[in-house]
Amino acid sequence: MKFNPDADLDTSGVEDTRGSGGGGGGLLPGGMIPVGGGIGGIILLVVILLLNGGLPGGGGSDEPVAQNTAPGNLSSCETGKDLAANKDCRFVFYQNSIESFWAAELPRRGKKYTRAPMRVFSNSVNTGCGPATAAVGPFYCPPDKRVYLELGFFETLQTDLGARGGDFAEAYVVAHEYGHHIQNLYGILGRIESREGPTSDSVRSELQADCLAGIWTNHATTVPDRSGKTFITGLTEDDIARGLDAAASVGDDRIQEKTQGQVNPESFSHGTAEQRMRWFKTGLDSGDMTSCDTWSARSL
Repeated sequence: MKFNPDADLDTSGVEDTRGSGGGGGGLLPGGMIPVGGGIGGIILLVVILLLNGGLPGGGGSDEPVAQNTAPGNLSSCETGKDLAANKDCRFVFYQNSIESFWAAELPRRGKKYTRAPMRVFSNSVNTGCGPATAAVGPFYCPPDKRVYLELGFFETLQTDLGARGGDFAEAYVVAHEYGHHIQNLYGILGRIESREGPTSDSVRSELQADCLAGIWTNHATTVPDRSGKTFITGLTEDDIARGLDAAASVGDDRIQEKTQGQVNPESFSHGTAEQRMRWFKTGLDSGDMTSCDTWSARSL
């Protein structure tokens, strides 16, 4: 994944609260349910198991896990050149590119776009959906229209869920969460009623968010900054493969097999590894939002 060193980064939509104390514990009790991102509800069980001693036979990674730099440092990411000194600036690249794409795409389709800040936190955070801990994993909260990201999740994605990792694996997760924001703007999240089962509303919502992440990916190398320069100048086949691999690693069947030793489709909430990869690729190949109608699809 090639980042443009000349890109003009905008940190106004990135809230870095690491090291600030965040806010209370608990796992989003009561109130509106957050929308789990590529991961959300599934990863909750996995991380709790990790905190209690780890997963049996946990997977590995073929790429070193990136170490985060000092807390609360994303406000210093002003241009692409800052990435050389602060590797965390890549998350500003992801956020800027994804939001810039949707801010242009939705009006083109006659829909107003409303910004959704990305809040990076550590340990715990207060949200419009209630207090959350890092164990929830990345998620989108509809009431406050924010994407929440705890960067330690990406280490778990590699070391315990067996994903290969890499920059684009991270970008896929962020793009998936913003997919939920697009759903919220269209009123789609409000139609979710059934939350478990292979064809449940929850599964359809998560697979649609994967497809929307693929839509952004299709256009990623053409999304411009405020000065007209692209944020991302190149995506390789290996980048795409790592994104697909990340999607597969958080499939319900993969998670259940790893944590329970068996697969129970009736408790699915996000879709299988194969479904998550396929719907991501559907968006990637088409680049068109109309290809992401998981709600009327007979076969998921």
